[in-house]
Amino acid sequence: MSKTVLITGASSGIGKASAQYFAAKGWNVIASMRTPEKETELVDNNHIFVTRLDVQHPETIELAIQQGITRFGKIDVVVNNAGYGQYGVFEAVTPEQVQEQFDVNVFGVMNTIRAILPHFRERKQGMIINISSGAGRFTLPLISLYNASKFALEGFSEALSFELAALNIGVKIVEPGGTTTNFIKVSEEKISLKPLPEYDRFINAAYQMFGKLKDMRLATAEEVAEVIYNATTDGTDTLRYLFGNDDFKKRVNNRLTMSDQDYVNSVKESYLPFMSA
Repeated sequence: MSKTVLITGASSGIGKASAQYFAAKGWNVIASMRTPEKETELVDNNHIFVTRLDVQHPETIELAIQQGITRFGKIDVVVNNAGYGQYGVFEAVTPEQVQEQFDVNVFGVMNTIRAILPHFRERKQGMIINISSGAGRFTLPLISLYNASKFALEGFSEALSFELAALNIGVKIVEPGGTTTNFIKVSEEKISLKPLPEYDRFINAAYQMFGKLKDMRLATAEEVAEVIYNATTDGTDTLRYLFGNDDFKKRVNNRLTMSDQDYVNSVKESYLPFMSA
């Protein structure tokens, strides 16, 4: 009997690429998204069931899970992919935007896991793959809320992995960095904030720093989907899967090996030259 995976945020990017990758491997896929009526490509695949799931509305999570079980008989894996990045200096972000960032990136993941666990416990097995980010490992200017949400996701996932291992339910974290769908390009509509001119010089410098990153080789959503599939099927209890370009790997290594202050200084040095430009 084919295995079944439920993927959140499957309308584009890593989520959509993962749905296609798992289906190509013979898996049944519950490709969930906020607006399934707009999806035209995935619906043509017999292995893929497209349905509505908005992580900000728990009732849609419950319904999507039940629909998926009705369609395929069971769910073996949940890939929590839905998420976005809130950008801008913290002072300019409204409380409502802060709440939404955590509602999607943290509480949405928690609600999805809470909804699937009774099914996994009943079956005495299951796998949870949480899609984090390089922003869950190190920080950069202008993404404090995104960093905060991904740091929270990392801590939650690691602690949860200990709890669920006793029930034969695995938890894994995939950390893409330096990809075509990462924080440089994702959710650009979220950057519209109230003007605070005192920050202009710093923001311009940070943007120039990000501009340097755009010149680097970016991994594709399809490459990340392969990492997610391999994490799901490799038969190990590995917790974290890092994947990205050389700059991403260097930043993670620096965060792990440098003293705390040396790392902080290295980030400052990456944008300070543009402050005096």
